[in-house]
Amino acid sequence: MTTSEKIARRLLEAGAVKLQPASPFTWASGLRSPIYCDNRVLLSYPSIRSEVIDGLEELAAGFSDIEGIAGVATAGIPHGALLADRLNLPFVYIRSKAKEHGRQNQIEGRVESGQRYLVVEDLISTGGSSLKAIDALKGAGGDIAGAVAIFSYEFPAAVRAFQLADVALSTISGYDKLLQEAAATGYISKEDAQALATWREDPRAWSEAFLTSGK
Repeated sequence: MTTSEKIARRLLEAGAVKLQPASPFTWASGLRSPIYCDNRVLLSYPSIRSEVIDGLEELAAGFSDIEGIAGVATAGIPHGALLADRLNLPFVYIRSKAKEHGRQNQIEGRVESGQRYLVVEDLISTGGSSLKAIDALKGAGGDIAGAVAIFSYEFPAAVRAFQLADVALSTISGYDKLLQEAAATGYISKEDAQALATWREDPRAWSEAFLTSGK
């Protein structure tokens, strides 16, 4: 079993990912989604947590001259900190926006000008929050070695966004592998697998179709 397959299975086993095409979740945007992913759940399982950091370390080995790790708030912070500890590298974390009190920091920790950071995120959906964090890190003087994440929905739009930003992205596992493992373990039916595959191609159209179906 590959690392990607193993982590996909662990996400299902820990309940970090739930697949419910017949009873979808509602995102903050109002869109209905047949998948819910919360990788923070993994932190409660020491053995899985260790496997995740093994996977991130494996990905980090594919980037050159990493001098620091930057976690994206909030869910990227613990995984990033654990990776930084494993690699014995400096760690910082990046908020979505600057604090409105105190020192009004957006980045916590010491960013050294010209230092190359590997950015750690837990989940890649559209890629927007990760790329905003990367822009903030660049603005503080940091260089970007690339970005890694535990899981990606593998939306085509996110792939294009990282390409346009010229930021290399690697993830331990992704949506295709998750569906593969979910089907192999009997977590979902063949019909569910087809519905889930259709959602990933156009989440908005899938949501609208579900709402108009009256379910």
